[in-house]
Amino acid sequence: MGNQNRSPELSRLDRLRSIYREYPAQFWVVVFGTFIDRLGGAMMFPFFTLYITQKFNIGMTQVGGLFFLFSISAVVGSIAGGALTDRLGRKIMMIFGLVMSATSALLIGTIDQLALFMLVVPVVGLLAESGGPASQALVADILPEEKQAEGYGIIRVAFNLSVAIGPVLGGFLASRSFILLFIADAVASLITAGIVFFVIQESRKPAAQDQPPESVVDTFKGYGRVLQDRAFLWFMVASMLSALVYLNMNTTLPVYLRDNHSVTTQGFGYILSLNAIMVVLLQFPTTRWVNRYRPLIVMTVGTLLYALGFAMYGFVNLYALFLVAMVIITIGEMMVSPVGQAIIARMAPADMRGRYMAAFGFSWVIPSAVGPVLAGLVLDNLNPDLLWYFAGIIGVLSALTYFALEQRAGQTKYAAVNQRLEIMERLENGDLSVEEAARLLEGIGEGTWAKLAGQHVEAPRSRRSVRIRVSDLRSGAVKSELSLPVGLVSMALHANGKLSPALERYSLADLGELISRSLTKDSPQQLETDDERVDISLE
Repeated sequence: MGNQNRSPELSRLDRLRSIYREYPAQFWVVVFGTFIDRLGGAMMFPFFTLYITQKFNIGMTQVGGLFFLFSISAVVGSIAGGALTDRLGRKIMMIFGLVMSATSALLIGTIDQLALFMLVVPVVGLLAESGGPASQALVADILPEEKQAEGYGIIRVAFNLSVAIGPVLGGFLASRSFILLFIADAVASLITAGIVFFVIQESRKPAAQDQPPESVVDTFKGYGRVLQDRAFLWFMVASMLSALVYLNMNTTLPVYLRDNHSVTTQGFGYILSLNAIMVVLLQFPTTRWVNRYRPLIVMTVGTLLYALGFAMYGFVNLYALFLVAMVIITIGEMMVSPVGQAIIARMAPADMRGRYMAAFGFSWVIPSAVGPVLAGLVLDNLNPDLLWYFAGIIGVLSALTYFALEQRAGQTKYAAVNQRLEIMERLENGDLSVEEAARLLEGIGEGTWAKLAGQHVEAPRSRRSVRIRVSDLRSGAVKSELSLPVGLVSMALHANGKLSPALERYSLADLGELISRSLTKDSPQQLETDDERVDISLE
C-alpha cells in the first residue's frame, strides 16, 4: 500500500537519484564543467558565420577558406594535444586548452582587419583545440566500458542544455554587440578551467615501475600504432562522411535559410533550440534503448536519418517543415554521437586513449576543412538546393560504410569464437595441454575489428587461475611455475587430458585431487616426491 501512495514526482526523483548513483562523482563534475564551457560556445558559434560575413563583407566561399585555415591548424593542435595527454596527463592539457580557448575568443573578437584575422585563425586552431582529446580520454578513464555510451550521452545532454539556452542568450547579446559573445565565451572557458584545476583528479594511470618512461619522440611515434589500426581507420572514413553532412547545421544552414527562405537570426535560433531541447529530454533514454542493439547498426540507422533530414532542406520551403527536418536530424544525432564515442573508447588501449581520441578528431577536422569550402562554392555559384541533395547522398554513403563495417566486425568476432572452440576441442581430445591451450587462446585476441561489434556479443570469461609451482626439494629453486585458467583445467581433468609437459611425471588423478582441495582451502595444497614439491593454489 505504501508504494501505491507515492506520488509520481517522488518516483521520478528516485529514478534521478538512482541514475546519479550509477556514476562516480568525478563524472558529474565533468558534466557540470562541460555545461559551463559549452554555454559560452553555444552563445557565440551559431552566429559566428553571420558575424564574419557581416563584419568583413565576404561570401561563403571566403568563410569556407577561413574554416579551412582553422581546421588545418586544429589538426596539428589536436595531434600534439593527444600525445601530450598520454604523456603529461588529462588535467593539465584540459586546463591549457581552456585557457587558450578563452584567450582566442577575446583575440578574434577584437580584430577589425580581414588580413590580420586570417593570420590569427590558424594560431587559434593550434592552441584552442589542444585540450579536446584530454577531456574525451578522461571520460573513458573514469567510466567502465558498459557505461561509456550512456556517459557520453549524459555529457551530450549537458552540452545541448547549454545549446538550448545559448542561442537565445547569444541572440540577445548579438543584437547589442557581437563583442559580448566573445567575452561570454572567454569567461565560460576560464570558469571551467578553474573547476578542472580545483576539483578534477588526474585519471591517467602512470606506467609500471618496471617499464622505462616513454620519451617524447616515442610518444609521438605512438601515432604509428594508431595508423596501423585498419578497423579504426575505416571507422574514421565512415565518420568523416557523416560529419561532412552534419557540419552544415552550424555553417551553411543558417546562411541558406536566411538568403533563400528569409529565416531570421531569431528563427534559426529556435531551430537550434528545438535540437537542443530534444537532446536534453530524450538523449539518456534513447542511449539506454539503443544500447540493446549492435553499435554499428545503430550508427547505420542514425546516419540514414541524417541523410533524410538534411536532404529535406532542399525539397521543402515551409518553416514548420524546417522544424520537422531538424527533428529527424536530432533523432539520428542522439543515436550516432554517444555510440560513436563509446566505440572509439572501446577500441583504444588505455595508454593510447589520448592519441586515439586526437586521431579520431580528424573525422571532424578534415570535413571542417573541406566541407565549408565546397558548400560555399555550391551556395555562391550553383542552385543552393543542390547542397542538400549532395548531403543526402553523402549521408547514405556513410551509412553503407558503417553497415559494411558491421559485417566485417561480425565475421572477425565469430571467427575468433570458432578458433577458441577448435582449441577447446583439441584440449578435450588430448591434442593440447592446458598450458598450450591457454597460450593459444591468449594469442588469438579479437583486435579492434571485433571490438567494433560491441562487448555484449560475448559473455565475459572467468579470470580465476590455478597456480602450480614445482620446486626442487634440495636447493629450494623453483623449476617451473604455471598459472592456468580454472575453466581449462576443469575441462582437462574431466576429459582426462594434459595440464603441462612440466607435470607429466605426476598422476593426473593426484593433481586433480589437489586442485579440487585448493578450491575450498586458503593455504596451498602440496604434493612431494623424492626430489620435488608441487604447490597448488587458487588465485
